[in-house]
Amino acid sequence: MPVRVTLDALIVAKGLKARDLAAQVGLSETQLSLFRSGKVKGIRFRTLARLCAALDCKPGDLLDYDFDADDLNGPDEAD
Repeated sequence: MPVRVTLDALIVAKGLKARDLAAQVGLSETQLSLFRSGKVKGIRFRTLARLCAALDCKPGDLLDYDFDADDLNGPDEAD
């Protein structure tokens, strides 16, 4: 998938522990781990906002995108 979660790099740069971040934003460690690994298909904007507030960052600091022309295809065209 061309959208990548870059939360790990930000956690390291801020010198935080994932456990402490999870507690601060009200997520379980498992939920945060799933997001960090990119294994979730979505995230609530409220959760994203809490992460940004806790890390003093913007959503673009947590996510990255590599262009893929297939992303421009509709659902019927992707198969």
